[in-house]
Amino acid sequence: MKFSALALFGLLGGAAAFTPSTHIGSQRQTFFPRSTIDKSTSLQAKVGVVGATGAVGKEIVGCLEKRNFPVESLRIFGSSRSAGSTVKSKFGDVTVELFDVEAAKECDVVFLAVSGDFALEHAEAISQGAIVIDNSSAFRYKPEVPLCVPEINGSTIKGKKLIANPNCTTAIGLMAVNPLLKKFGMKRLIMSTYQASSGAGQEGMDELKAGTKAVVNGEREVAENKVFAHPLPFNVIPHIDKFQENGYTKEEMKVTWETRKICGLADDFPASCTAVRIPTYRAHSESIVIETEKKVDVAVAQAALAAAPGVKLIDDILSDPPTYPMPLSATGQYDVEVGRVRRSEAFGDYGLEFFVSGDQLLRGAALNAVLVAEECVNNGDLA
Repeated sequence: MKFSALALFGLLGGAAAFTPSTHIGSQRQTFFPRSTIDKSTSLQAKVGVVGATGAVGKEIVGCLEKRNFPVESLRIFGSSRSAGSTVKSKFGDVTVELFDVEAAKECDVVFLAVSGDFALEHAEAISQGAIVIDNSSAFRYKPEVPLCVPEINGSTIKGKKLIANPNCTTAIGLMAVNPLLKKFGMKRLIMSTYQASSGAGQEGMDELKAGTKAVVNGEREVAENKVFAHPLPFNVIPHIDKFQENGYTKEEMKVTWETRKICGLADDFPASCTAVRIPTYRAHSESIVIETEKKVDVAVAQAALAAAPGVKLIDDILSDPPTYPMPLSATGQYDVEVGRVRRSEAFGDYGLEFFVSGDQLLRGAALNAVLVAEECVNNGDLA
């Protein structure tokens, strides 16, 4: 069977798949859970977003809109390149301001969707006035800065002015791990990830699209690569971020370090990851194996996942067709999909294996940041 480049591009999700409102497939429905903010609040917050013209920044504004965050005013800060441009939003047309620390401090809460270097230079200064929620890795491993997934460790941010958002892979995976950790305990965790090209930004998506078209049209036998270490079309690449001295990549070590911190585990808790880039546009998937402290029951595990906020259990292998998590269905969704829940053949009665898919720009970044801000409202820090 031959596919045209356009048809294969459609299978990949198409450029439109980069927006959370896109509907892919006849069964697909986009669902936006309601805000977690107490309805009795009368708060109206002055909100700032730095980097709102980038992928994550755009999604932050979108989450604020769809979740009806109590915004009195929205200010968007950017570089000299974007300053003066206009961003249309539910809160009105917003003129992008040239970033200025003093101006940002006038806000009640500021979302940083910028580089780690920028955050290191400015986040602490901004936090002298506003609560800062930083999406970069700059402060994740500092003991005094909470690293927060609100459904798991929301209590850690009380009274804090600088809060770190976790790595997208960690945030997605731990949404499924945490309910099982609470139910059965956990002795070790092993994760393998299957991460979309958009994890490398728009450039990664563009390289995948162009390379796929070139191969399918017969222009090249193997696609060109500049963004990725090897050609991504019709390939998988077990390499994301820089290799470390221990042979793991930094992306893989982020899972280890952040799992320990977010879940309140020991500094030497055994957790490992292999991170793989795959030729899809959006939504990361993960195969997760845990060894448990208590004897497992698959039905109990499924019930715990089904009841967990932010998690959608999709696990019916007997239906026609079988249902389970996939990037195609997870794209644009706020909830993390979890399925293929089963007793581990490696750890027997004291182990579980399962598969997870989640939108890395939403649950893994923008949504998590907005949920942190909602927690700040509920705990009185934003009042």
